[in-house]
Amino acid sequence: MTTENLTETIKRELPALLRSDPELRRFILELTRSEYAGRQHTEDRFDRILDELRADREAQARKGDEQNRKWEEARDEFRLIHEEIMAQAKKFDRSIGALGARWGLQSEAAFRKALAGILEQSFGVEVLNINEYDEQGEVFGRPDQVELDIIIKNGLLLICELKSSIDKAGMYIFERKVRYYEKHHYRKADRMLVVSPMIDPKALRVAEKLGIETYSDSSEVDA
Repeated sequence: MTTENLTETIKRELPALLRSDPELRRFILELTRSEYAGRQHTEDRFDRILDELRADREAQARKGDEQNRKWEEARDEFRLIHEEIMAQAKKFDRSIGALGARWGLQSEAAFRKALAGILEQSFGVEVLNINEYDEQGEVFGRPDQVELDIIIKNGLLLICELKSSIDKAGMYIFERKVRYYEKHHYRKADRMLVVSPMIDPKALRVAEKLGIETYSDSSEVDA
């Protein structure tokens, strides 16, 4: 009998022999044991993989909880800032009928100073009043002073405009002042805000087009 014929015979007869002969079955099992992982080894490896997956899932959950906690803290902080601003704002008479005569540049400067003091002393933010000379006339078409209020908190840059009233042209000017600041300070504004009790309807359409947030009362500002 050739080796090939013997191999074919073993393949054909072996399954029946293994079912009927326990000793042969044990012999084959011992002979081939080194070729495959034992049950205990397989179970240990499976348990180890499960433990690794469970640990990874728990780590991801902890990261998610930590991120949520940071967001909650930031939201609470901005809420406190808003409450402080409103407490200060109540000291000012904002009667619409009298705003044109009673809230001029001096009142705007006082409000800006009070707001900066609240933010810096109570919440540790950096409030800057930028007043620079635009030699190239980029903002107004001729050389002139450019004034902006900016708030910096944890790398977030907000550029603001507090006005007793603002029209369409004023809104375009504010946007040009923001771009002037970004260009010369190499910083991109995260938000552009205009707070004014008198915003011309045409100015509102311009603001929407330029991505400027507008508020007719400081209580409406969503931090």
